[in-house]
Amino acid sequence: MCVSTGREKHTVVTNMEGTLLRGRDSFPYFALVAFEVGGILRFLFLLLASPIAGIFDYFISESAGIRVLIFTTFIGMKVSDIESVARVVLPKFYSSDLHPETWRVFSSCGKRCVVTVNPRVMVEQFLKDYLGADMVIGTEINVFKGRATGLVKKPGILVGNNKAEQLKKAFKDEPMPDIALGNEKTDNNFMKLCKESYVVSAKTKVEPVNPYKLPKPVIFHDGRLAQRPTPLMALLTILWIPIGFFLACLRICVAVLLPMPLVYYVFRALSVRVYIKGTPPPPAKKSIGQTGVLFICSHRNLLDPGFLVVALGRPVPAVTVTSKSGDIERGKGDNFSRVFFSLLLPPPHREALYKVA
Repeated sequence: MCVSTGREKHTVVTNMEGTLLRGRDSFPYFALVAFEVGGILRFLFLLLASPIAGIFDYFISESAGIRVLIFTTFIGMKVSDIESVARVVLPKFYSSDLHPETWRVFSSCGKRCVVTVNPRVMVEQFLKDYLGADMVIGTEINVFKGRATGLVKKPGILVGNNKAEQLKKAFKDEPMPDIALGNEKTDNNFMKLCKESYVVSAKTKVEPVNPYKLPKPVIFHDGRLAQRPTPLMALLTILWIPIGFFLACLRICVAVLLPMPLVYYVFRALSVRVYIKGTPPPPAKKSIGQTGVLFICSHRNLLDPGFLVVALGRPVPAVTVTSKSGDIERGKGDNFSRVFFSLLLPPPHREALYKVA
């Protein structure tokens, strides 16, 4: 076991897949990018290609499998769109799978470095913004006129000796890291460059780190998928869409056409659950000096305000927040499509919590 006390002046380098994260499978994160940027067709394309990636990974090399995922996910995508998803969607899923032992050591060190086989553009935002990483060494994707070609730059996928070579290049002007954390035989190449090396066992089942205990918890989440899209979950999502499309249209018609007090009850009949805790505050009345209430929602779109209207039983004005990079308006990520997709799920639900100080 690696001691984590007194490490403030030490530098740590850790592998990401299967070490910093409990899971080794990269498919769910590629699937999130494919769905959020490319939509259902790109999502389906990646799902159909995933068996090929798995066969390549098992029988040829991990590098070959990752190349298939990168090509099918990224080809033709704007790099700015990939960066947007990496900033506002992926952190929720990465943060929910952190290995507690790796995080204990990683968070105790003064300087932190992460090496990964995955594209740096996918992971850098999360690692630096939420985990305090100082350096991220990952696979570099090839770009032409602002769009990903689906290919990777030299030296290729960062596995085996490529990890070691890129680590030496990154630390050429300073001492090599004091601590190395990894989990595979291929990690030995970079781990032996460090003063101490520790292997994180993939066989030991552990609970993930509580995301709210991170230096910067993930508060806002703009993704349209609530669960990690494993290959099985991705297949079920594709199969559900024809049924869900009809349900979403019906639910939207109910919300628009029926009187507001009836929407809550009809929604329940259509498997849309709105849970109310506390007493909804009354509307503002200037004549008697009764002020209104400002509601703050956790999603930066019109989805939560829509459910809030149902919970209150009356219309309220809503303002959505867009970041300086225009994350909300990227690709197909506009407000209407997000509301529509949420109502497509089986069954959607929201919780309205009212608390008066």
